[in-house]
Amino acid sequence: MTVAARPVVAALAVVIRKGAVLLVRRRNPPDAGLWGFPGGKVEFGETVEQAAIRELAEETTVAAVPGRAFAAVDAFDHDEAGILKRQFVLIAVRCRWLSGEPVAGDDAMEAAWFPLSALSDGTLETSLGVAEVAARATAEDAG
Repeated sequence: MTVAARPVVAALAVVIRKGAVLLVRRRNPPDAGLWGFPGGKVEFGETVEQAAIRELAEETTVAAVPGRAFAAVDAFDHDEAGILKRQFVLIAVRCRWLSGEPVAGDDAMEAAWFPLSALSDGTLETSLGVAEVAARATAEDAG
């Protein structure tokens, strides 16, 4: 397998509404089967905010308005032998819900709203950094 020479830039759509966070269960690696924010690769010529809104619509059918990017998460995809295959830089964009209820699409197996408390009580198997990014988004809302 060829190792990518550079990290892949991806956007995460962080949507929090009425004390609940919108998450998708990933269909594909990395993190297949885990819950995380809707998101994906930033396409050439696309802003991070545009990518977040596009991925949100593709994975959940939810419409939102992008706010600002507020956090970055490094994600590393290793093979069974522990060799690094791919590196992602995930840029979190706070998005304001406009309309729609989540319906899984694209590479999401499921899409749903979860109470913020579900991120810290261990009831959900999430991707690395999901609880921390959600906490930071809610802290920014309060501040």
